[in-house]
Amino acid sequence: MKESETQTAIMEWLAWKHIFHYRNNSGAFVFPETATSKRRFFKAGVVGAPDIVCVIAGQYVGIEVKALKGRQSDNQKEFQRQLEAAGGRYLCAYSVDDVIRFIEN
Repeated sequence: MKESETQTAIMEWLAWKHIFHYRNNSGAFVFPETATSKRRFFKAGVVGAPDIVCVIAGQYVGIEVKALKGRQSDNQKEFQRQLEAAGGRYLCAYSVDDVIRFIEN
């Protein structure tokens, strides 16, 4: 299963369970040059932030979705460390079953 398909399945399960969540988009884009302004580069989001953010019983839960052979980047590991140190929870999920086990236990 592709990472995007896993992410969709996780978001559908969270919605089905009525768990508050959102897709945490991040990335960068170039705003093209116009007649009145120069070309500009913009970044969105926080480096290393998880793909999905949930709030469960008042607690921030970050879910980083990975394909079967995917691995966390150093920035993602650092985000996880800081989130958990602040009292949040973090999951690196390879399937919707990973999320179900994490949330229901």
